[in-house]
Amino acid sequence: MVSGGARAVARCDALGVPPYSDMAGGLYRGYLTPAYAHAQAALAGWMEEAGMAVRRDPAANLIGRYEGLDPAAPALLIGSHLDSVRDAGCYDGPLGIMLGVEAVAALHRAGRRLPFPIEVIAFGDEEGSRFPAAMLTSRAVAGTLVAEALDLNDGDGVALGDAGVDIGAYLSAARAPETTLAYLEAHIEQGPVLEAQGLALGTVTGIAAQLRYQVTLRGMAGHAGTTSMPLRRDALAGAAEAMLAIEGLARDAASDLVATVGRIEALPGAANVIPGEVRFTIDVRSGDAARRDSAAEAMIDAITGIAGRRRLDVATTLVHDLPASPCDPQLTGLMDAAIVGTGQPPFRLVSGAGHDAMVMAALCPTAMLFIRCKDGISHNPAEHVDPADADAALQAMLGFIDKLGETFAAA
Repeated sequence: MVSGGARAVARCDALGVPPYSDMAGGLYRGYLTPAYAHAQAALAGWMEEAGMAVRRDPAANLIGRYEGLDPAAPALLIGSHLDSVRDAGCYDGPLGIMLGVEAVAALHRAGRRLPFPIEVIAFGDEEGSRFPAAMLTSRAVAGTLVAEALDLNDGDGVALGDAGVDIGAYLSAARAPETTLAYLEAHIEQGPVLEAQGLALGTVTGIAAQLRYQVTLRGMAGHAGTTSMPLRRDALAGAAEAMLAIEGLARDAASDLVATVGRIEALPGAANVIPGEVRFTIDVRSGDAARRDSAAEAMIDAITGIAGRRRLDVATTLVHDLPASPCDPQLTGLMDAAIVGTGQPPFRLVSGAGHDAMVMAALCPTAMLFIRCKDGISHNPAEHVDPADADAALQAMLGFIDKLGETFAAA
């Protein structure tokens, strides 16, 4: 008989190919793409098999509800995201959803109901890989999204409102705080710590603070053969120097601070033309918000200085500012105990990656469970999770749900 963890992994694998991917030979599932719709349809079937009533909210999140003994009690939400980065691995996001489905399926097979309902939620746009706004749909559910933030276009110029959602109704996806007991998210670690410790599972204590910028450097496009070096205002050369400065500042911090330039575009993009404009992103993270902010300020100052010396114009836009998000101490303790219940020692760690949980913390107490992934690799087709580790995670989640039920009943 296939275990719940192995089935969760297999379902993630099944969603890694067309029609659940919009990319030939790899995985890319953007929010509101055809692949997203196909994946939602498959997931809805699995939710129904597990005993849940399924609906889609105004932000196009898919939600399966398993009633509790008291339907009016606030619900435990279990979730993660269904979208992916480009050329992705299969488990970043979907594994947490599939494990939530498996947890409910186990309760349903046993004929068990908790004192509260359970809702498994598949968020749609955590990665921001289609529209330039990460965690869009979880922000809608948490009630932290504003109408102005919905004025978005994807890389092909398609507006969010033309992609399959009603912008006028979008913010009504927000949940009332009194309807929500807590939020639980299981996720691959996306790093090497658990593997180095020889552990399958870890309790997340919090999520690092994150800043993201869009930077544009403008110089002067010119003929590559006729413009002498002293006369050039080469935006790409300036961007290269800026990127090395960013890397150097992050390295010199000798801390948990990390900085990444993950996207760059040089214009006009011809081999025989000096680039006149370059756009790139900067992602700065740390568990300490003050350290993050100080480093980001130093990076922007360095870019400004480089632009001045090279006679370039510079424009910097803050794309998003996500504060550090600690997990709820009481829920963290319950997760520790649930991990011990699987026969593994408790182990705590901080997440350097952002997750929907950091947004949901504005709505309700949150808990996160990390699952070991091979070599710490993520956002890469080589992403891999051992089904045995996924099964251990499922057992820990069931233990957590039981302990939360006991706590809720005693309150």
